[in-house]
Amino acid sequence: MTENTPAADDAPSNWNIPNALTTLRIVMVPFFGWALLYDGGDSVTARVIAWAIFFVAMVTDKIDGDIARARGLVTDFGKIADPIADKAITGMAFIGLSIVGDIWWWVTIVVLVREWSVTLLRLSVLKRVVIPAAQIGKWKTTVQALALGLLVLPLRQVSGGLADVGEVIFYLAQALLAVAVALTLWSGYDFFREVWRQRDDLREPAAD
Repeated sequence: MTENTPAADDAPSNWNIPNALTTLRIVMVPFFGWALLYDGGDSVTARVIAWAIFFVAMVTDKIDGDIARARGLVTDFGKIADPIADKAITGMAFIGLSIVGDIWWWVTIVVLVREWSVTLLRLSVLKRVVIPAAQIGKWKTTVQALALGLLVLPLRQVSGGLADVGEVIFYLAQALLAVAVALTLWSGYDFFREVWRQRDDLREPAAD
């Protein structure tokens, strides 16, 4: 019997506000990278522009998810594009900040390997098992965004009376980054452990 089976036409359209915001975040990535790396990362104005772009990306990340869930606009496109958009903007932040010398390269490599391996695995098992977002993952995202947001600012490029303040905030941001890296690794471990726990479901063929 098929009376209770939702019709294909009942599925929300991909043309909606949450998906538009997700697409906007993806489009922002090259502009963010250009602003962050302009003049070798030494331009105060460009770094402020980069921070503004990053801030908008983080805010729209929160907004699009809230709208999608509240209005029933969760789509397959959104499930795939949203994590890609998130990892693209934060990945560009890590790489750009490593290029300008504000983050060690080994930190960037460790974080990006964890982030993209989890994202790709999550997408590959999307239709077979459900890996709910853990609280530690939400903490990781918040602390990571705060640390990167601070480091994108021209903290060490300002002069005069702001120089000392910028230096203090820079090291505060580095401390937050260390916490973010620890949470990133911990949440990654939790994710892979959950996938392993559901390994029997993964062996079953995905439903059409």
